[in-house]
Amino acid sequence: MEPQSSIYQPAVALEFFKSAGKPEAVAQGATIFAENEKANPLLFKRSKMYLLLDGEVDLVARRKIIGTVGKGQIFGEMASITQAPRSASAVAKSACRVIALDDKQFRQGLKTKPAFALMLMSMMIGRLRDTIERLETNETLTPASAIKESVVFDPRRLAELVKGMTEDPPLYFDRGKVIVREGQTGLRMYVVVEGRVAISVMGRVVERLPAGGVFGELALVEQAPRLASVFAETDCQVLPVNRNAFLQLVKTSPDFASSLLGALSERLRVLTAKLK
Repeated sequence: MEPQSSIYQPAVALEFFKSAGKPEAVAQGATIFAENEKANPLLFKRSKMYLLLDGEVDLVARRKIIGTVGKGQIFGEMASITQAPRSASAVAKSACRVIALDDKQFRQGLKTKPAFALMLMSMMIGRLRDTIERLETNETLTPASAIKESVVFDPRRLAELVKGMTEDPPLYFDRGKVIVREGQTGLRMYVVVEGRVAISVMGRVVERLPAGGVFGELALVEQAPRLASVFAETDCQVLPVNRNAFLQLVKTSPDFASSLLGALSERLRVLTAKLK
């Protein structure tokens, strides 16, 4: 396992997990979750994320140990957020204590501890930056690898959330026009109100967003240059949202924060797959 990012704050994670879950013991050698395991809500089987309070946990993929989780670290968060199959098994290397949160508990925690969502976003953005840097050397992105179409929110619900939080008027772009450029300093994120936009990295489309989609949030979380360019794939209308309004959305809407984390996780999953 790669070392937890310097952005990661164990105290923030502990406060968040304790607000929504309870510690439980795990015996040495027990499998906490299994590789390729997938959530099935209809069978009351939900993917969980974990905080390790004591002990050590090995991450095992294809019968090989690929990393070890130490005290104070989180694990299993990607599959929990995206509901995708587990990329590895987690096996207790020693007797452990963990706090496990399912998706409902995760959203509940976000209501009172939004700082955890911002920290997790920053960690994922760091992974995205590292992945994109590695992709620049082997040029493995292709048009066929793009996420066909992602929807983050119901457009009406999103409009209700944003209303009153931003004074910026809607912007209109003709088909083919660039909305933001890779490398620019980001001052706003954007909500797609009408039409469809395409997100490109190194000139290659990696994702498409219809009405209800959100883009540009990465630069607001980190206040750093934009990772990608975005252009209007059809005539479209977008609503700018400044950083203060964005932070307010994260604090007041757990669904907003959870959906953004899901979008970040999906982008990371797609790009990471190109390195394999």
